[in-house]
Amino acid sequence: MALLTTRRGLMQAGLGGGAALAAGLPLAAPALAQGAGGNRRVLKAVMHATLGVVDPYATTAYITRNHGYLVYDTLFAMDAQMRPQPQMVQDWTRSEDGLTYTFRLREGLKFHDGAPVTSADCVASLSRWWRRDLMGTRLMNATASLEPVDDRSFRLVLKHPYGLVLETLGKPGGPVPFILPKRLVDIPADQRITEVVGSGPFRFVASEYRSGDRVVYERFSDYRPRSEPASGLAGGKVVHFDRVEWLEIADQQTAANALATGEVQVMENVGPDQMLLLRRNRQVVMRPRGIGNSLLMRLNWAQAPFNNKKVRQAVMMAVNQADYLAAQIGDDSLSRECHAFFTCDSPYATEVGAVLKPDFAAAQRLLKESGYNNEKVVILHPADLASGSALAPVTEQLLKKLGMNVQVDSMDWNSLLARRNKPDPVEQGGWSIAWGIWSDLDLMSPIINLNVDGRGRRGYIGWAESAEMERLRDAFALEPDQAKQMQLVEQMQRIAFDEVFAIPLGSYKVITGHVASLRDVVAEQVLVFWNMKIA
Repeated sequence: MALLTTRRGLMQAGLGGGAALAAGLPLAAPALAQGAGGNRRVLKAVMHATLGVVDPYATTAYITRNHGYLVYDTLFAMDAQMRPQPQMVQDWTRSEDGLTYTFRLREGLKFHDGAPVTSADCVASLSRWWRRDLMGTRLMNATASLEPVDDRSFRLVLKHPYGLVLETLGKPGGPVPFILPKRLVDIPADQRITEVVGSGPFRFVASEYRSGDRVVYERFSDYRPRSEPASGLAGGKVVHFDRVEWLEIADQQTAANALATGEVQVMENVGPDQMLLLRRNRQVVMRPRGIGNSLLMRLNWAQAPFNNKKVRQAVMMAVNQADYLAAQIGDDSLSRECHAFFTCDSPYATEVGAVLKPDFAAAQRLLKESGYNNEKVVILHPADLASGSALAPVTEQLLKKLGMNVQVDSMDWNSLLARRNKPDPVEQGGWSIAWGIWSDLDLMSPIINLNVDGRGRRGYIGWAESAEMERLRDAFALEPDQAKQMQLVEQMQRIAFDEVFAIPLGSYKVITGHVASLRDVVAEQVLVFWNMKIA
């Protein structure tokens, strides 16, 4: 049977219905394509979103991060226990006073264009990255100098002791500190990197990239994996496929049908509706990811009406997490209410300051007290993103009931990501409400959680501003005592809820589906494409 590689092809083949999902039909083996080198093993996957931005530092979008882990490498990486392990680094030393770190790269590292990876590439990459990342900015502010020592070594000198150096260099959330060639990162800060050249286990095939259709990667034959076993995002990245194709099938039912019949071997995020049917298929494995996701509402502080604290509080008071989880997830076994800014699975989980139950009458009073003058509220709706498709409709209904002037603007996810960067008035293409669909991995600490970024116009979208929040976060970064850290967390969360930095909407488990013949799938933190192989 010929393999179908596009949504149109799948639909024309009659895979639009759900009957095939329940059947234990024989699955198609991964494609073997004939090429100059003989048979080539190809893995086909459906990811959660369309890849629209290839600059790894330009966005927090998870699809860009996932793409980055195929083509780039990192100095350190987090293992399955969330401990930083050397990746591109061979060895490193720290001075007795804790101020000087010297890193030496593994021998033989090479970029996809054939150039060797040098310490100058690492310094240039980190220097570009850390100006765009919240955790990176804190390391940058603690740094006195960062410079090459020789071709394989570079030195980081701190202004004062900072205990999160390795955790920062190995952070898994976007933007990830991937290492790129110096020639690509040495461009003006306001320009995006458009050429994809890394030193990771896969090479990006630019000639076959079609946004909205497919993304193609080929095994990089000169990649030298580490000798340790794969663990989380660390260890040996051993590639068993010659080619990986991401097929961009927006319709979840069509994607699930393709997985059920073996036309694709991996579906990164399986929705609850498709899960009920796929569970009956003995030749499909449903794998819960080790880290769940959380839904958050982001309000634009830069423009009316949400530059008014009482208007923000009115919306927060009206929100019922159960409504959002029922509409977006629809499966109580996968979702739960969570009123902790730092996720309910974090060591810093607390409900201090949270609105635990909606109070619509109080919300109406707050809105009236705010002086709300019927300003338009523009809600951004990601029409092509299954994991966020219900958020705007639920909010539209809620705010209209509250008495607000609401407009929903529908667009694809990549357009939404671009538009939500604009702090302009809604009449000039701005927005009022956007969404965060976060891996809990990126929310567990005040150092990495962008939803407690209080830097205003210099900070994360929504542009919340609080000098006290920033003071507390700085204190947290330097505080070694866990009990005192928790006291700081509670103070931060009180501010976050009182000022309404964001509105938590609940959390849920993420399920990855793959054919049963696929072994050694690594998906604890991020679904990656090394190590997996067909049995």
